[in-house]
Amino acid sequence: QLQLVESGGGLVQPGGSLRLSCAASGFTLAYRAIGWFRQAPGKEREGVSSISSSGRSTKYVDFVKGRFTISRDIAKSTVYLQMNSLKPEDTAVYYCAAAHTGITVPTILEADFSSWGQGTQVTVSS
Repeated sequence: QLQLVESGGGLVQPGGSLRLSCAASGFTLAYRAIGWFRQAPGKEREGVSSISSSGRSTKYVDFVKGRFTISRDIAKSTVYLQMNSLKPEDTAVYYCAAAHTGITVPTILEADFSSWGQGTQVTVSS
């Protein structure tokens, strides 16, 4: 059974860093793109970043470019989101998701994803 479990969220001051982890089981990362999304209170869920099934291509939404980095460890079946220079507006529940079978390129379109984790809360506040 495909499962995604996020961890690493927490409370951090503005300008600080966090690394989120997404542990995948029931499938291999080599066959699907993986994405990170977030949902702030009162807002719709939005795509943040994605990594291809090969791990060689990545995609970022404009407002995180230069601050967030997506990566993966095939041996650990885990995808990471390193978040630096965090801002209060980054506060949200962060979700990782696995793309539909056959989608191997990085994408941040929610419709391209079929399996979701439970989310991890990130709060940026002084």
